Amino acid sequence: MSGFPISIRPFGAHAILIEWPKRVEETILTDILNFTDYLKNVCLRGEQWEMVPAYNSVTLIHRDRPIDFNSFKEKLSQWYNDEWSVTQTKRFLWRLPVCYDEEFGIDLPFVANSLHTSEEEVIRLHTSHTYTLYGIGFLPGFMYLGGLPEALEIPRKSQPRAKVIQGSVGLAGKQTGIYPQDSPGGWNIIGNCSVRMFDPRKEEPCFINVGDKVQFYPIEKAEYDLHKIEGEVGIYKLDKSVWNA
Repeated sequence: MSGFPISIRPFGAHAILIEWPKRVEETILTDILNFTDYLKNVCLRGEQWEMVPAYNSVTLIHRDRPIDFNSFKEKLSQWYNDEWSVTQTKRFLWRLPVCYDEEFGIDLPFVANSLHTSEEEVIRLHTSHTYTLYGIGFLPGFMYLGGLPEALEIPRKSQPRAKVIQGSVGLAGKQTGIYPQDSPGGWNIIGNCSVRMFDPRKEEPCFINVGDKVQFYPIEKAEYDLHKIEGEVGIYKLDKSVWNA
């Protein structure tokens, strides 16, 4: 049972959207993930539901049949007020390499100048914090990572670029993120991650899930090139550990 006010509304004939207060807070995200685990492992166990959590919501999708909204809404409200007792899904801490060389950190000088600091300090701050994955979008595999230190907060660019290359690591507002593919974009680019964040050929195209945490660490260009080769031949090993054990 939790104390957050929630709203429940239909999201088409086959889906329901449950919303929490519209704030980016770890306590709210934890509540969403715990309730999602309770639905998945207890209330709706064995049923064909797809559940998509985000920073202030979870969408429940049943592709095989339309949902009787009124009766299901009543059940969801009751379940949310239950005393939850369920084993939490494992959440991982991922350590991701980033090359901040000038070839990749095309906005690093601008960011440092705008924040009245040095490029070295931007890199130090970016790699010294742990970030929480609050949502995935606007591209498949694009991670919205919260927890950016206040000293690195910077607005999106006033004029988005027509092309931001795959792997680009950017800053925008209170968030940092990685572009999973070439795309237009307006974030301030400070480096490039050598790990492919989205691969449609794999069973799990995006390996990081909402609620996981990310730490970045700096690498030189030679190590970046080596990681790219290892990734192409399938021998690169991701660095992860369970953080909620």
